[in-house]
Amino acid sequence: MKITILTYGSRGDVQPFLALALGLQGHGHEVKLAAPHRFAGFVGEHHVPFVPLAGDPEEISVRINAAGTNPVRVIASIRDYVFSIAPQVSRAAFAACEGADFLIHSFLFTVGGHSWAREHGVPDVSVQTFPMFAPTRAFPNPAAAQFPPGILSYLSHWMTAQAFWFGGNSGYGPARRAHPDVDYPKKLYWPFDKSQPLHLRTSLLCAYSPNVLPRPGDWPEHAHVTGYLFLDDENYQPPHELVDFLSAGDAPICVNFGSMVNRDAERISREALRAVASTNRRAIMLTGWGGYHPRQIQEDVLYLDAVPHYWLLPRCSLLIHHGGAGTTAAGFRAGIPQIVIPHTADQPFWGKRVHTLGVGPAPISIGQLSARRLASAIERVGAADIQSRARDLGQLIGAEHGVDVAVKLIEGHFYEYRNS
Repeated sequence: MKITILTYGSRGDVQPFLALALGLQGHGHEVKLAAPHRFAGFVGEHHVPFVPLAGDPEEISVRINAAGTNPVRVIASIRDYVFSIAPQVSRAAFAACEGADFLIHSFLFTVGGHSWAREHGVPDVSVQTFPMFAPTRAFPNPAAAQFPPGILSYLSHWMTAQAFWFGGNSGYGPARRAHPDVDYPKKLYWPFDKSQPLHLRTSLLCAYSPNVLPRPGDWPEHAHVTGYLFLDDENYQPPHELVDFLSAGDAPICVNFGSMVNRDAERISREALRAVASTNRRAIMLTGWGGYHPRQIQEDVLYLDAVPHYWLLPRCSLLIHHGGAGTTAAGFRAGIPQIVIPHTADQPFWGKRVHTLGVGPAPISIGQLSARRLASAIERVGAADIQSRARDLGQLIGAEHGVDVAVKLIEGHFYEYRNS
């Protein structure tokens, strides 16, 4: 097959799809990955054909972070920016789809990608790193983590899908009329329309571990849980300063707020450092897009922009982070406890999941973060039961093969579509 993958966002929105692209290549398929232009080097290192897309995902991160945890506000916060770059992004993305036998799309391309595929008679799948677009009573939509299981959970999924659908629809007509040179679909289609025959319906692949969030029994047939799509680079060589720091003492705490660009970054980092110091622990601070560095560097703290999680986290004793899906997954696989300080979007959901699974304390919201609260949480995760559960979960996830499962489902959907 000739396959095009469309994704947009931070590294956590690109890396799983790069892993999937490599898995598909390994099964003999030709794959093209379209993603924000800032990831050209990252994708190119793995020899996957790359199509650069316009815009800056950091701007989306800033807007989402400012929106808080209300799902409607989160969608509304990125709407204007998404529409401002949509013509440039769509022009490159849809051009990348030309000649494809199969289309894979992520969250922000859910409707646009499917609509293009449907008009061109190309089968497609939606790959999400969180449980989206499949209502269930088992747990709430990730953007509404405060809802309890039951009918309210089901409604939270429905409401979020409605906000996503109508938010995208509202500016589509004007954008299409203003840019006739872009190969926009003539109309938008909902990928998971129940009126469509099953073989024509878009399959939904949720790329997280069934040991973290089992597949609900009330999900439709087209919704699957594949396991995480991990990307490991066997050629990674850590910098000397990192190797020296790790060998100089006990396993450190890893503090990583990933791509969350927070205007309060200085306060967040300061409270985290005070908590680490008060518990007499060492730490590695991964600054990510936030880029915060203190004026005075502590001797027992190492600052780095980024280090591959698969390499670093098994060498750490604890992970403190924002609760992004990718970082949470890496912490689970490493078999270490986690303390989640959620900022927005799906982060409270994953923070609660960490607590429910018993591999970390209840999440500390960003507004309630203090050195005292964080230090208390650091002391609690030293308990033997938390350590044991984290190790056991890490072993279960380490035995999964999410990429292989996803590839088989994609191939199966393609052949079912073609033979129908």
